[in-house]
Amino acid sequence: MAEKEATVYIVDVGRSMGGRHHGRSVTDLEWAMQYVWDKITCTVGNGRKTATLAVVALRSDETSNELSEDPSYSRISVLSNLGQCLMPDIRKLRDAIKPSNTNRGDAISSIVVATQMINQFTRTLKYKRKIVLVTNGTGPMSGDGIEEIAKKLVKDNIEMVILGVDFDDPEYGVKEEDKDPHKAQNEKLLSEFAENCQGQYGTMEQAIAELDMPRVKLVKPLPSFKGMLRLGDPQKYDSAIQIPVERYSRTYVAHPPSASSFVLRSGTTGGEPEGESGPGQGDTLTSVRLSRTYQVEDASAPGGKVDVERDDLAKGYEYGRTAVHISSTDENITRLETSACLDLIGFIRQDHYDRYLHMSNTNIIIPERMNDKASLALSSLTHALWEQSYYAVARMVTKENRPPMVVLLAPSITAEYECLIEVQLPFAEDVRSYRFPPLDKVNTVSGKVVTEHRNLPSEDLQKAMDDYVDSMEMDYKDELGNDALPIDDSFSPLLHRIESAVRHRAVHPNDPVLEPPEILAKFAQPDPELVRQSKQFLDELVSKADVKKVPPKTKGRKRQRETEKPLSGLDVDALLNQEPERSKRISPENAIPEFKQMLSRADSIEAIPDAVKQMCTIIETQVRNSLGNANYDRVVEEMGTMRGELVDYEEPALYNDFLRSLKEKILREELGGDRRELWWLLRRSRVGLIDQNTSDRSEVSEQEAKDFFSPT
Repeated sequence: MAEKEATVYIVDVGRSMGGRHHGRSVTDLEWAMQYVWDKITCTVGNGRKTATLAVVALRSDETSNELSEDPSYSRISVLSNLGQCLMPDIRKLRDAIKPSNTNRGDAISSIVVATQMINQFTRTLKYKRKIVLVTNGTGPMSGDGIEEIAKKLVKDNIEMVILGVDFDDPEYGVKEEDKDPHKAQNEKLLSEFAENCQGQYGTMEQAIAELDMPRVKLVKPLPSFKGMLRLGDPQKYDSAIQIPVERYSRTYVAHPPSASSFVLRSGTTGGEPEGESGPGQGDTLTSVRLSRTYQVEDASAPGGKVDVERDDLAKGYEYGRTAVHISSTDENITRLETSACLDLIGFIRQDHYDRYLHMSNTNIIIPERMNDKASLALSSLTHALWEQSYYAVARMVTKENRPPMVVLLAPSITAEYECLIEVQLPFAEDVRSYRFPPLDKVNTVSGKVVTEHRNLPSEDLQKAMDDYVDSMEMDYKDELGNDALPIDDSFSPLLHRIESAVRHRAVHPNDPVLEPPEILAKFAQPDPELVRQSKQFLDELVSKADVKKVPPKTKGRKRQRETEKPLSGLDVDALLNQEPERSKRISPENAIPEFKQMLSRADSIEAIPDAVKQMCTIIETQVRNSLGNANYDRVVEEMGTMRGELVDYEEPALYNDFLRSLKEKILREELGGDRRELWWLLRRSRVGLIDQNTSDRSEVSEQEAKDFFSPT
């Protein structure tokens, strides 16, 4: 279970925080809030009810706290009490945290208010307590009783973090020139206070710089198996061995947050809601609920189908083209009855095992906790496998009536701990054997083996490739002797990019998404040093392989295409041109081939519109005379052919004009009644308008082409 947390953020909203200093384009408050928003949104994103937080405004226009009767605690306002923070709370805080009209307010007094809030909320329960103070240190501060306050924080086990705007930090290398003496005195007071309460003190510049570093989520491991590691059957043999063990994940894929489908609430226009009264209220989005209905064909029912309940459905298995029904009672007979176990069934030498047989993420097998006898027994087995260079093969069933798995157990011994690494092995049906021709020789039809062939690399080409691959070795050091590409600093761009975008949009819903930080984009391009080192080897490889650039495809190539001559020498076009009237007509029974032939035999560009006009007339006639959807598939095929041909002949306007006309006639039901099903088929077949990405001669943009098929 995750640890309970109680964190109070004290934000200095004094008038001086509204200024811009040291060339920054944003105010000191906006700059400092980057850190605060990042911490708050991370807590909200976790969705844990036990991760509570509160926000206190220092040097505010109003006074709102439980100690407000004492003048020392004036100009301190509690913006949100300790509790789970949700999206409506973020919106309220975003509107409330703005520079005030006063510079009065004591930062030390705000720490006392935060301490009382934490003690009242957590009482004597086990919590991780923390106070974060963000200020520019220009307001008045009183050092009276500061030592007792520091002792109170240590006694209550409250972590103190003080971050200052433009504070001096010799360790980080930040020093503000021409500093105000009053601010310098306050920085010294806060620094001594953080040291006395064993807290952290630093400059905001360092905190902002570290925001780009992705935070790796630490997950508390849960056992996926608890049972006995057995060698032999203890029910039959007294010499059988049983070791109580537990199984945990060693590697696990971290998936990015998944998106769900939502729709706008009725009566909203997509803007932000007004009058939010509680968590989840006033949101403009509402979740989409999925509803399924099941139908079977029934000639006597209206419409030929009747609805059935899910409970009335029966499970069937396909056997060829037939559905074979097996009832739930009979299906229990086919289920393999198993019990949770981990039984050793054999051993294999390490050099006889192929690593490509891995079929799952790896897990670790460790002895049962607080069991010294199990630890000693498993350690003996692990060391025996290690010294003999063997792996163990076992049969595993994680839970009762689960299908069994065959797993491999490999010993792992380090200075910190020792364990067995477990990975799933394939069954015989999981192994696929594929045969490929050899890469180093060519077998001719006559049985001759050829080692020098145009499809085989020469020795010079092979050497050039070997040198190029060796030059791309990524394990190299930088100028200081450190790893240039440390594996610990390689973060998943997909995971952290989506999370950071969601957090930023939660606080700034109308701002564009920020560019990814440099550390995430680091591996998007090859390392410049690697590219420089391997360039000469790449040039040599290109020279040996005789690599040539392929010219790009030209659109509309059919317009300038020369007529291909058949191998027989028979001029088919000349024969067809003997009947000119026949060659200028397209019959509905053979529309697609004759349309292509008419375009290929066109003597001039003026002949193309005539062929398109005939094709359009044929399509509209087929739609008008179609009995139900009988001609729909033929129409879709003809539309696709006409679209492709007119793209090649660089005449997109002819197709686009016809498609617009066809849409209007379908929507107005001028083609023999309701033909909306045909329009749905055209949308699904993607025979829409020809946009500028498809043809340079088109005047239709990509967005216009998408909007054309949108529901009306």
